[in-house]
Amino acid sequence: MVRRQPVRVRLTVVYAGLFVVTATILLVVVNLLLGAALKSEVAMFEPPEPPKAPADAMSDTEWIQDPEARRRLGDLPGQVLAYQWDVTVIVIAVLGVVSLGIGWVVAGRLLRPLHRITATAQRLSLSNLHERIALDGPRDELKDLADTFDDMLARLERAVDSQSRFVANASHELRTPLAIQRAAIEIGLTDPSPEQLVQVRGQLLDASVRSERLIDGLLLLAQSERGLDVREPVDLDELVRQAAGELDAGDRTMVVDVEPVRVRGDSVLLTRLVANVLQNAIRHNHPGGTVQVCLFADGLLVVRNTGPEVPEERVGELFEPFRRLHSRTRSAEGVGLGLSIVASIARAHDAEVSAVPNPGGGLVVSVRFQRDR
Repeated sequence: MVRRQPVRVRLTVVYAGLFVVTATILLVVVNLLLGAALKSEVAMFEPPEPPKAPADAMSDTEWIQDPEARRRLGDLPGQVLAYQWDVTVIVIAVLGVVSLGIGWVVAGRLLRPLHRITATAQRLSLSNLHERIALDGPRDELKDLADTFDDMLARLERAVDSQSRFVANASHELRTPLAIQRAAIEIGLTDPSPEQLVQVRGQLLDASVRSERLIDGLLLLAQSERGLDVREPVDLDELVRQAAGELDAGDRTMVVDVEPVRVRGDSVLLTRLVANVLQNAIRHNHPGGTVQVCLFADGLLVVRNTGPEVPEERVGELFEPFRRLHSRTRSAEGVGLGLSIVASIARAHDAEVSAVPNPGGGLVVSVRFQRDR
């Protein structure tokens, strides 16, 4: 395999080559034009025929008749051009050496930001993702490249931090049901009575259901984060009606108003998205409250519920895994992955999800899909 020369060497050769070629063309053209002009001027001194006047009547302004002078005058253009060509060769050689030196310096200055970007990339690891290139200077292609690299590092840092928190929260949530199961087995099954067996059985079942629900949520979240391989037409209005009809709203009143909308995506994931939004609206609601579901023809899904007051500055936390407002979830009904799964599925379908507090209590969750035209 042939090893390529460094970029600095190649740039230097290109700069020097272009300069030498340009200078050579310029000097050659100048020499040719100068030779033609000299020959034209010398030709004006040669008379077409010898003059008729007597020799003693000729003045200094008459045609040159001395054969030696005429020969020397005729040789003058060739001598001047020969000297000019010698000088041209020397000048081109000197300019070639100088252009190589200048090209090497210029290439080094141009590539200095790239060396800085490379050095930063080589230093990076999970422990110092906070470092940035922070390239100064005028805005050009290299500055844009450095800024893009810094933006990528910022996104990567946020992703790593989010993943670290997610792993820690998932580990904690999985530890809770396992601890319950262990305590129930160690304490409840030590010389148990029939009543204790029933109680331990219930505790073990609850812990098992909680673990199963958490694992299912994690798998679904991982699937939606991976993105979609195939997109198929999905009638979103039928999907919303089906999800609303299958959920048990209890004493809450659910009002469904949908318009025909077709989107492209995965029907299973979209069903889960709608179900999670509706389950969240039902679960976090007042007894006897309402859930209003609206799907507009432009692809906007809006789910509004009554419920406790939601601080506006805490709404963003609802879409983080294992978060319910500003505290970690501990309830047996859910594991705190509902809205985070909604946000992940929405991103996989190029949809925009947002939430705002509902005046009077509750939450308004909006998901804007791109219609299948």
